[in-house]
Amino acid sequence: MISSEITEPQRLNYPAARLAVSTFFFLMGLSFSSWAARIPDIKDAMHLSPGQLGTILLGMPLGSLVALAPAGWLVTKIGSRKVTLWSVIVYVGLLPLLGLTTEGWQLGLILFCYGAAGDVANIAVNTQVVSVETGLGKPIMSSCHGLFSMGAFAGSALGGVAIASHLTPLYHFLAVLILSVFIALFSFRSLISTDRNEQTSSEKTPLFVLPDRALLLLGLISFCCMLTEGAMADWSSLYYRQSGGVVASMGYTAFTITMAAGRFMGDWLTVHYGIRKMLKMSGLGIALGMALAVGMPFPMAVIAGFLIIGFGVAAVVPLVYSEAGRSETMSAGIALAAVSTVGYTGFLMGPPLIGFIAEAATLRIALAIVIILGFMIWLLARRIKR
Repeated sequence: MISSEITEPQRLNYPAARLAVSTFFFLMGLSFSSWAARIPDIKDAMHLSPGQLGTILLGMPLGSLVALAPAGWLVTKIGSRKVTLWSVIVYVGLLPLLGLTTEGWQLGLILFCYGAAGDVANIAVNTQVVSVETGLGKPIMSSCHGLFSMGAFAGSALGGVAIASHLTPLYHFLAVLILSVFIALFSFRSLISTDRNEQTSSEKTPLFVLPDRALLLLGLISFCCMLTEGAMADWSSLYYRQSGGVVASMGYTAFTITMAAGRFMGDWLTVHYGIRKMLKMSGLGIALGMALAVGMPFPMAVIAGFLIIGFGVAAVVPLVYSEAGRSETMSAGIALAAVSTVGYTGFLMGPPLIGFIAEAATLRIALAIVIILGFMIWLLARRIKR
């Protein structure tokens, strides 16, 4: 249970703050999936080959990686409340520019900025959640991440409607921008103005701090989990098709459904079992799920394995972020940026690593590395003190 460090009068604002910060998670998911839903249309309009598109799409993760350290500094210096608002507005504000691009280099440049803005927003909203958790005296990080998934589902549905209505990406993105800005400005009023472990203006704020031993442990757990997420995002559908599945997308869909459901259950389970036990169970779930998927390469067994992996992955990153944000050695923003840097490296490494191994052997063998990652999470979780 998270101890309360907030006075009773302030506590009255925390239910509203929880709703507000959850709303910002939803808006981020809505923005991201709105872009993702129109990638094929933008690809066709710009006459891009698959190779060209793949290269251009690297702009987003590169922007995210570059922005990690400055994001922690910015949140610590200015406060998560203001950074949350303005970074989310910039994030959705870049959507129409994506719809206006006519050249590959323009798309790559704006995607770089889009990834950077998204990562600043990510650090800010997670820092805000840590403050709200402290005030409420209970974990809410997992359900907040679940709201991101709900936003992503909503964005996909809205994208489908826009495509069916023959709405161009530009006008589709403008609609998302107007809706998001209105909701963000309304929700902003309820965000918490003081972050946990907030520095005074006289303190020097470093751009980047190497994680201490406790944060490095959390970073390594995040690394293993996000490498798994990256592998599932890019390779699960292909593996399902290779196993005999008819609709390839069902592989990744199965994973995302249970990951979203698991995040809404994660807070309740954390209260009952604690962070260490939750992470241990998550690691075992990832390992056992992939063992089933690669051990029995038949459609039904693969789907069952991917469903289990989704539950295993669901709470890991929210738990790690929540624990990192309560660091006693540095501000929440800096701590989250340090842990995110380690973890996000795994997300970037996952897809190409699986691809290289699959090229040398088979995709089935390549995905077996996820079994090792799951057991590593289990082993590392045993070192967490509480």
